[in-house]
Amino acid sequence: MGIRLPGIVHTKQIVRRFFSNPTTTNVPKGHCAVYVGETEMKRHVIPLSYLNHPSFQDLLSKAEEAFGFDHPTGGLTIPCREEAFTNLTSSLNCS
Repeated sequence: MGIRLPGIVHTKQIVRRFFSNPTTTNVPKGHCAVYVGETEMKRHVIPLSYLNHPSFQDLLSKAEEAFGFDHPTGGLTIPCREEAFTNLTSSLNCS
């Protein structure tokens, strides 16, 4: 008998999609590419460990609401200001 957490299952689906997409395979092991922005998308490479952080889960939920699992860039697209994304990833680097 196992315990299932919806956020982790959601994260696994996203990670599987990353690695099945040829445009995101040129990233270091243990990382994934994400595209961030409200209008102009900028590519960032982040550690996979970020995907399980509660603050990052909020961004993933917004991405799911906006795009479902059909992301226009081929990788995960996060619809937020790049400054907000950079602040979040900086705080995750410190923790």
